[in-house]
Amino acid sequence: MMNRRDLLQAGAATMLVVHPALAAKAAVPQFKIIDTNVNLFQWPFRRLPLDETGALVKKLRSLAITQGWAGSFEAILHRDIASVNHRLVAACKNYPELIPIGSVNLQLPDWQADLHRCADVHKMSGIRLFPSYHEYTLADPRFEKLLKQAAKAGLFVQIAVTMEDPRTQHPRLRTPDVDLAPLLGVMSGIRDARVQILNLRPRATDLQLVAKTPGLHLDTARVEGTDGVPSLFKKTPAGRVLFGTHAPLLIPESALIRTHESGQLDKKSLRTLFSENAGRLLDT
Repeated sequence: MMNRRDLLQAGAATMLVVHPALAAKAAVPQFKIIDTNVNLFQWPFRRLPLDETGALVKKLRSLAITQGWAGSFEAILHRDIASVNHRLVAACKNYPELIPIGSVNLQLPDWQADLHRCADVHKMSGIRLFPSYHEYTLADPRFEKLLKQAAKAGLFVQIAVTMEDPRTQHPRLRTPDVDLAPLLGVMSGIRDARVQILNLRPRATDLQLVAKTPGLHLDTARVEGTDGVPSLFKKTPAGRVLFGTHAPLLIPESALIRTHESGQLDKKSLRTLFSENAGRLLDT
C-alpha cells in the first residue's frame, strides 16, 4: 500500500506525463517561488529522503523553487547553537538558492550572544525558534526581550508551532503546539517586530490573532484541503501569508499542489503568495 508521500509523488509525476504542456511550463516557471520553510541536515528521529542538502536543493530546483529559507534540524536538540548556525551558514554558501535562518534557544545562558552572531557575524535576515522543544512559552519575558533585540538588529523571527504530527512523535519527546495567544500583547509593544508562524493549521482564533497583530505572518506548510490555502490567503490581511513547504519533513510537491491546483487564485494572487510577500518580509 502506498503511503501519503508516495501517493503525492506519483500523482505529481502522473500529472506531468498526462499533461506534457505542464512539463514544459515547469522548465520556465511563470512565477518566482520562495519557500520560507525548509530545513537542512538530519531529522533527529528518522532519516528522510531529502535530508542531504544537495538532494533537497535538486528537488527545489526541479519544482522551480528559486529560493529556500533554511533552518537547521540540529537546532532542536543540540546545545551548541553557535556551531549549529556555523554549519548551516557553511552549507548554504554552496547553494545560491538557500538563505540561512539561524536558531536561538532561550533556555541556554548565551542565547543573546547567539542572536548577535546571527545578525552581526553571519549577516542573517532572520532567526527560527522552537519553543516547544526548548521548553518555554511565548509569555516568557525572555521571548519579549528577544523580539526587541531582533527588531533592533533588523531580524525577522520565525516560530515553529510544531515540527511533527503528534501521532508520529517519539514517546519521550512529545511536544504540544505552541500557544500563540501571548503574541498580541508582546508584539503590540514592539513597533518593528516581524514574526512568521510556521507549520500552523490555522483556526478562526488564529486568523483573528493575525488580523489584530501587525507584523504577524503565516506560512502554508500545514494548511489542508484543496481550498485551504486560497481561503487563508483571502481571510488574512494583505501581505501576511507566505509560501512554505516544511521540506523535507513534508514533501514540497504537496504544498505546491494545494496552492496552485485549487484554481481559486488568479495570477496576481499566486505571484503575491509565492514570492512578493516573502520578498517584502526579507527586505524590510
